[in-house]
Parts: sequence; structure tokens; C-alpha cells
Amino acid sequence: MKKIIRTSSGKWRKKINMKYSSSAQYTLQLLHLLSDNSDDIVFQKKLTSEGIVTIIYSKTLIDIMTLQAIVLVPLAHSIHQIQQTAVQIEYNQITELENKINAGYTILYFHETGQYLALDTYSAPDRAVSETEIESTVIGPQDSFTESLKTNISLIRRRIQEHSLKNENICIGTENQYEISIMYMDNIVNRRLLKKLKKRLQHIESPQLLDIAMLKQFIEDNPLSPFPQYYMTARPDTITHYLLDGRIALLMDNSQTAIICPTSFFEMFTTIEDYYNRWTTATLLRSLRFFGFFLTIMITPMYISTLTFHPELLPYELLLNLQESRSRVPFPPLFEVLFIELIIEILREAGSRMPAKVGQTIGIVGGIVIGTAAVEAGLISNILIVLVATSALLSFLPPFFLMSNTSRLIRYFFIIAAGTFGLFGQMLAFAWLIIHLLSLRSLGEPYMAPILPRKWTDLFNSVIRFPLAFLKERMGISKSPKG
Repeated sequence: MKKIIRTSSGKWRKKINMKYSSSAQYTLQLLHLLSDNSDDIVFQKKLTSEGIVTIIYSKTLIDIMTLQAIVLVPLAHSIHQIQQTAVQIEYNQITELENKINAGYTILYFHETGQYLALDTYSAPDRAVSETEIESTVIGPQDSFTESLKTNISLIRRRIQEHSLKNENICIGTENQYEISIMYMDNIVNRRLLKKLKKRLQHIESPQLLDIAMLKQFIEDNPLSPFPQYYMTARPDTITHYLLDGRIALLMDNSQTAIICPTSFFEMFTTIEDYYNRWTTATLLRSLRFFGFFLTIMITPMYISTLTFHPELLPYELLLNLQESRSRVPFPPLFEVLFIELIIEILREAGSRMPAKVGQTIGIVGGIVIGTAAVEAGLISNILIVLVATSALLSFLPPFFLMSNTSRLIRYFFIIAAGTFGLFGQMLAFAWLIIHLLSLRSLGEPYMAPILPRKWTDLFNSVIRFPLAFLKERMGISKSPKG
């Protein structure tokens, strides 16, 4: 496994390595010093046929039965077998020894020979493979990733049993090491994109990367954009689909989701279930998600534009109903919409932070009570309640949650533009949105593919999903050499 490690204490470690590089016994003393105040690090001496052996391990990362089977029993009966299967580490590689201990390895130090051996005894409890609560589907596999990198890789390899499936593990981080796995199909991956991704990973300098969602922000082409530029999923079948299309997948230890590179804007509205359904059903659902994204950012701004600047656009009967509904409202439409939108955001955030048993109840009851009270108090119109509720529902149509957050954020930009310049302001905001999307890149590839298709067959798998018999070509965004 390759390592990309930058520590703020690098100079100190270099001096320590030079000081203790003359003796394996000094290295043992240094390991004692480095583990000071770490009560879970155990130093245990045992008399064997090869003399005294010091066993070093972390009891929080190793199960006692695993330690007994892999280390203690072989030490007593077949010590030569351990010496043949274990990994030898030079005594002057102090950082390597420390990292192995923190990774769940057991270190054996033979006092007679000054030899250090490392045995993989990691057996900390992992969460079992279960259904995903975020990307649930009716048709297809129901398993999802866990927080164990090894388990996640095995779920992918169970689906792709080909020697061309490669995974390269690296460690990145400044204060701590975070294990990352790069997975790709060696026979179809674009080497230029793979090289570019590795280069970006090598330049990450962060003291903490608690989840792969944080890693994603370091490798994006435009970190200032509100749009997510890589697709994230917790489903192994989704990752399998994109790997076979020539994409690159990033997985991270202690993270349940994986990243797909590169990704297009249209793929933010697709799910793997689209391929399990009939092409007619999949096309309908994709159209709802895609056009729902634009509707959710346009409904309430249109309410502001028509009532403030362009009432002539509405039918006379509808205009009378709107005026009657707003007859008691003392605020202009702009402040009325901003008020109710902020109330919806507060309810949504409060519901997500509350315990699961009361969160939904608070959200539903709170929305009904506040909405009814606000209408009766004359703070908002009842028609606006319907529009805002519809807009909120539409924002949840994209299967990728970060895209839902993006639509919520952009909607405020459109609301302010509509309240300032009316439909003209909306069109300016929409032009900015299209220009911004066309300028975005995902790992250097056009974000708006297949609207800007590299291959005309990409159009078979866009908003309209053609029957699977037509989807034999790989998508052009990965520019696979054999696709």
C-alpha cells in the first residue's frame, strides 16, 4: 500500500529515527515512550523457544480470541511458522511500526535477534451489511456499503469477478493517515483521468478527513460552485455499473459512501433502479426528477414576478383569487415568500436533528400548525402555502441528496432576482445558471454531458432512457479507449 503522509511533526520524527536507529532495543523503548498515556496499547513479554519475545498490540483493535489463535498459540508451538508468514519491519522504521500498531497489527520483538515482525490481527467489531436507508429501491439488490473498507471492496469484487478490476490503496493526511482505495477496470479506464485523480489526491493537505464527503471537496474542479461535481452512493450495484462504464471509484475507510469520477449533471438525476425498470417507466421517472429540479427553483419566484411586476400574465379569475388571498397580507410578495421559505427550512432542519421517533411528527404537525396560524394571522396567503409545499416536495426528487441541497440554495437566488427585476431577473438568473453549468468540469470532463455529447450514443441514456438493447456503448464522459 502506497503512503502519502505529511506530518507537522516530521522533523521531530526524523531526529528520533536518527537517534534510535542504532539499536533495536532503543526502538522498543521509543515505542514505550510513544504509547505513554495510551492505556489500550499492551506490551507483553513471553518466553519462547527463541528467547524472550515482546508482544505489542492495541487491545481495542484486536479480539482476544484472534490474538490467541494467531499469535499466542503459534508462539508456544510453531514459532517458525510465524516467522515465515509475518511481515518483517526494520527496527529503524519507527513510524511504520507505530502505524502498524494503530492499524490493528500485532508487533513481535525478538530480543535475541533484534527482529521486528508484524501480524495482521485486526478484529475490531464492524457493522453488518444491511439495507441502505438513503437510497432504498423496490427492485434490485438491497445490500449497501458499511464503514469497513475491506467489506466494501469485497461487495464490489463479488459482483465483478474479473482480473482487470484493480484497487490501489493509498494513505493521505497530515496529522492522521486515512486509507483510500482507488478502484477501476484496468482494460477500459482512461489513464489520463486516473493520473489526474491520483495527482489531486497527492496534493491534499488536511489535518482531518472524517468522511469521503470531505475528501470530495478537495478534489473538485470548482470548489466554489454550489453543484456537487461527483456522484456519491452507498450502493455496491451503482458502483459496479459505473466501473463497467470505465469510471473510477473512490472508497475510504470508515466511510459508508463511495465517489464516482467523473460524473455529469444528468447522472445526478439517475438511479440504478432506472435500469431495473422498463424503459418507459425509467424515462418517466427521470423526466420527473430532471424537470422537477427546475420547477422547484421557479415556482415561488414566478409567484413573486407575476404579483409584483406582471399581473397581466395571469387569467383574470386566478388573479382575483390571488388578490383575495393576499388582501390581509401586509408584506410584499418577496418578503412573504422569504418568510415562509425560511420557516420550511427551519422545520426541515429541526426535524432532521430530532430523534427519529419524534422528528417526522414535529415536522408534519409543526408545518400544519404554523401554516394554518400564519394564514389566519394574515402573514401569508393560502395559495403560497400550496406553492411552497409543492416546491419543497419537488426538491426531494433528485436521488442525490447534495443536489437537493443545491436546489434549495439556488431557489433563494431566483427569489431575490424575481423580487428585484421580475421575469427579466428570473431569466438573467436562469442564464447565469446555464452558463455556470456549461462551464463546470468533473475531473476535467464536461459537466453537462451528454448535452455536449462526446458520442451520439450518449443520447440513448440521458433524460430519455432507451431500451437496454440500445445501451451497448459506454458513456463518452469517461472517454474509454475501447468504449
